[in-house]
Amino acid sequence: MDELPEYAERVLEVAERIPPGRVMTYGDVAEWLGEGGPRQVGRVMALYGGAVPWWRVVRSDGVLLPGHELRALDRYREEGTPLREASRAAQGHLPRLDMKRARWDGAGARSDEAHI
Repeated sequence: MDELPEYAERVLEVAERIPPGRVMTYGDVAEWLGEGGPRQVGRVMALYGGAVPWWRVVRSDGVLLPGHELRALDRYREEGTPLREASRAAQGHLPRLDMKRARWDGAGARSDEAHI
């Protein structure tokens, strides 16, 4: 396999640090790294994220990743990630992430090294 681009390695390292039951948005990851933006992080996760806890890097509106909703939902329930149950009017009746309770700010993640 080809070597990962440096930015992709850094994004994946952040994804691996997110504790079970917590999430960061694509924008949170970019902000934490101090470079790139939500789209770049999303692209890295789409191309290379299969080997890390991809379900912990999410959209800021808490909507589950299209095409992977049920796999992600199983992981969230397994990890106890806070969810907001969907109203019956919601498409597919799928819950959303409770972003106020589930969002992780990266606190403590840098304690072992200056930066990634």
